[in-house]
Amino acid sequence: FLVFTIMELTPGDPVTMYLGAGYTQEAYENISRELGLDQPFIIRYIRFVMDAVRGDFGISYSTRQPVVNELLPRLPKTIQLSFAAMLFAVSVGIPLGVISAVRQNSFLDSAASLIALAGVSVPSFWLGIMLILVFAANLGWFPSSYIENWRAIVLPAVTLSANTLAVVMRMTRSSLLETIRQDYIRTARAKGLKESTVIIKHALRNAMIPITTTVGLQFGFSLGGAVLVETVFAWPGIGSLLVEAIRVKNTPIVLAVVVVLATLFSLINLGIDILYAFFDPRIKAEYKKMKVKVS
Repeated sequence: FLVFTIMELTPGDPVTMYLGAGYTQEAYENISRELGLDQPFIIRYIRFVMDAVRGDFGISYSTRQPVVNELLPRLPKTIQLSFAAMLFAVSVGIPLGVISAVRQNSFLDSAASLIALAGVSVPSFWLGIMLILVFAANLGWFPSSYIENWRAIVLPAVTLSANTLAVVMRMTRSSLLETIRQDYIRTARAKGLKESTVIIKHALRNAMIPITTTVGLQFGFSLGGAVLVETVFAWPGIGSLLVEAIRVKNTPIVLAVVVVLATLFSLINLGIDILYAFFDPRIKAEYKKMKVKVS
């Protein structure tokens, strides 16, 4: 409702933008009637909600094609970019966090903290432009915009992962520091186990629940954060579609993207909740108790 209201209050007329200069009043009224823009605000909103429940997000004001037909081809590109960014952030952030915790207050810990601070502080659009200047324009290692090649995803994925990498690294460090001070870790060391076994098998696994929560939340945020990154790198996902829809006041596209992103965010967090049982046997045991009681 808020997005619908904001789009309604923003200046501009989608019918005028569609027709361009020199349109007739008859053409204006016909297009308004065809798109349903001749109806009052609340009627159009209620109609959108009723249709959206059935999976129908209406007609695009720009192309006069079903919104779903424009959204579905772009959705896999956004998911692909977000997944690549999360894979990079987790594969780099968790090891850095482990190193920081194991080597607390060392040079490595300070360097990793500096990386995390930079990742949180640097705006994604600025980082993307800098990466394009260095690795695309000067070195020519990667393309600056989308092409059908695996190299095209490297720069936007690194840009999108910067904030997530920093958050995952700091969460891993703090969670692991708390875990390695527990009694069972001292017991494992007293048994003569290798330090790597103690850290990876015992400490890290028990520290994974808050890390998993952070990864799930950041995955959801990366889907929304892809809007800026897709614009900078001309990535053909729903983020760039959203920016173009806002520019021409294409309300059905904007609302559809918001609903899809919110749904994906909810599904990702549901998956994270299910993963808790894998990392913590106590949670799995609680599930089994509930199942027995229900039976």
